Amino acid sequence: MELINNTPHVPTAVGPYSQAARSGHLMFCSGQIPIDPATGSIDATDVEGQAKQVLANIRALLAGHGRGMEHVVKATVFLTDMADFPKFNPLYAEAFGDHKPARSTIAVAALPLGAKIEIEVIVEMA
Repeated sequence: MELINNTPHVPTAVGPYSQAARSGHLMFCSGQIPIDPATGSIDATDVEGQAKQVLANIRALLAGHGRGMEHVVKATVFLTDMADFPKFNPLYAEAFGDHKPARSTIAVAALPLGAKIEIEVIVEMA
Protein backbone atom coordinates (compact mmCIF):
# COMPACT_ATOMS: atom_id res chain seq x y z
CA MET A 1 0.00 0.00 0.00
CA GLU A 2 1.20 3.50 -0.87
CA LEU A 3 0.17 6.46 1.30
CA ILE A 4 -0.18 9.80 -0.52
CA ASN A 5 0.38 13.00 1.45
CA ASN A 6 1.65 15.82 -0.72
CA THR A 7 -0.41 16.21 -3.86
CA PRO A 8 0.14 19.69 -5.35
CA HIS A 9 -2.81 22.14 -5.33
CA VAL A 10 -4.74 20.15 -2.70
CA PRO A 11 -5.22 21.33 0.89
CA THR A 12 -3.10 19.53 3.44
CA ALA A 13 -4.84 17.12 5.78
CA VAL A 14 -6.46 18.71 8.85
CA GLY A 15 -5.67 15.65 10.95
CA PRO A 16 -3.42 12.60 11.25
CA TYR A 17 -4.34 10.95 7.95
CA SER A 18 -3.14 10.73 4.34
CA GLN A 19 -4.75 12.53 1.40
CA ALA A 20 -5.16 9.12 -0.20
CA ALA A 21 -3.95 5.55 -0.06
CA ARG A 22 -3.33 3.40 -3.10
CA SER A 23 -3.84 -0.35 -2.88
CA GLY A 24 -3.62 -2.45 -6.01
CA HIS A 25 -5.67 -0.87 -8.78
CA LEU A 26 -7.63 1.45 -6.49
CA MET A 27 -6.90 4.76 -4.80
CA PHE A 28 -8.99 5.58 -1.72
CA CYS A 29 -9.17 9.35 -1.31
CA SER A 30 -9.82 10.90 2.09
CA GLY A 31 -12.80 13.20 2.30
CA GLN A 32 -12.26 16.65 0.86
CA ILE A 33 -13.83 19.63 2.56
CA PRO A 34 -14.03 23.09 0.92
CA ILE A 35 -10.64 24.41 1.99
CA ASP A 36 -9.19 26.71 -0.64
CA PRO A 37 -5.56 25.55 -0.99
CA ALA A 38 -4.49 29.12 -1.81
CA THR A 39 -5.82 30.56 1.47
CA GLY A 40 -5.87 27.48 3.70
CA SER A 41 -9.38 28.32 4.84
CA ILE A 42 -13.01 27.73 3.96
CA ASP A 43 -13.94 30.88 2.06
CA ALA A 44 -17.39 30.00 0.66
CA THR A 45 -20.30 30.26 3.07
CA ASP A 46 -23.03 28.60 0.99
CA VAL A 47 -23.25 24.95 -0.02
CA GLU A 48 -22.93 25.77 -3.72
CA GLY A 49 -19.63 27.59 -3.28
CA GLN A 50 -18.38 24.92 -0.89
CA ALA A 51 -19.38 22.12 -3.29
CA LYS A 52 -17.49 23.81 -6.14
CA GLN A 53 -14.35 24.02 -3.98
CA VAL A 54 -14.65 20.39 -2.84
CA LEU A 55 -15.04 19.22 -6.45
CA ALA A 56 -12.05 21.37 -7.50
CA ASN A 57 -9.99 19.81 -4.69
CA ILE A 58 -10.98 16.32 -5.88
CA ARG A 59 -10.08 17.17 -9.49
CA ALA A 60 -6.67 18.46 -8.31
CA LEU A 61 -6.06 15.34 -6.22
CA LEU A 62 -6.91 13.08 -9.15
CA ALA A 63 -4.91 15.15 -11.66
CA GLY A 64 -1.88 14.85 -9.39
CA HIS A 65 -2.05 11.12 -10.06
CA GLY A 66 -2.88 11.21 -13.76
CA ARG A 67 -6.59 10.61 -13.22
CA GLY A 68 -9.82 12.50 -13.84
CA MET A 69 -13.38 12.42 -12.63
CA GLU A 70 -14.13 9.68 -15.18
CA HIS A 71 -11.94 7.32 -13.13
CA VAL A 72 -14.06 7.65 -9.98
CA VAL A 73 -15.89 4.40 -9.25
CA LYS A 74 -17.57 5.43 -5.96
CA ALA A 75 -18.29 8.72 -4.22
CA THR A 76 -19.60 9.29 -0.71
CA VAL A 77 -21.10 12.70 -0.02
CA PHE A 78 -21.64 14.05 3.50
CA LEU A 79 -24.03 17.00 3.96
CA THR A 80 -24.79 18.79 7.22
CA ASP A 81 -28.25 19.67 5.89
CA MET A 82 -30.12 17.35 3.52
CA ALA A 83 -32.12 20.40 2.39
CA ASP A 84 -28.92 21.34 0.49
CA PHE A 85 -29.18 18.18 -1.64
CA PRO A 86 -31.10 19.86 -4.52
CA LYS A 87 -28.57 22.72 -4.57
CA PHE A 88 -25.57 20.37 -4.60
CA ASN A 89 -26.85 17.70 -7.00
CA PRO A 90 -26.65 19.77 -10.25
CA LEU A 91 -23.07 20.83 -9.43
CA TYR A 92 -22.12 17.19 -8.86
CA ALA A 93 -23.80 16.17 -12.14
CA GLU A 94 -21.93 18.91 -14.00
CA ALA A 95 -18.59 17.86 -12.49
CA PHE A 96 -19.02 14.24 -13.58
CA GLY A 97 -20.80 14.81 -16.91
CA ASP A 98 -21.96 11.57 -18.51
CA HIS A 99 -19.89 9.53 -16.03
CA LYS A 100 -22.08 8.39 -13.16
CA PRO A 101 -20.12 6.55 -10.47
CA ALA A 102 -21.86 4.78 -7.60
CA ARG A 103 -22.73 7.29 -4.88
CA SER A 104 -24.07 7.52 -1.35
CA THR A 105 -25.24 10.77 0.24
CA ILE A 106 -25.39 10.90 4.02
CA ALA A 107 -26.66 13.60 6.38
CA VAL A 108 -24.29 14.24 9.28
CA ALA A 109 -24.50 16.41 12.41
CA ALA A 110 -21.26 18.31 11.70
CA LEU A 111 -18.11 18.32 9.58
CA PRO A 112 -14.54 19.52 10.27
CA LEU A 113 -13.97 23.29 10.37
CA GLY A 114 -17.70 23.95 10.06
CA ALA A 115 -17.91 22.73 6.47
CA LYS A 116 -21.34 22.08 4.98
CA ILE A 117 -20.12 19.32 2.63
CA GLU A 118 -17.41 16.67 2.38
CA ILE A 119 -16.85 14.18 -0.44
CA GLU A 120 -14.63 11.10 -0.52
CA VAL A 121 -13.96 9.06 -3.65
CA ILE A 122 -12.55 5.72 -4.71
CA VAL A 123 -10.63 5.85 -7.98
CA GLU A 124 -9.67 3.19 -10.54
CA MET A 125 -5.92 3.40 -11.18
CA ALA A 126 -5.29 0.59 -13.70
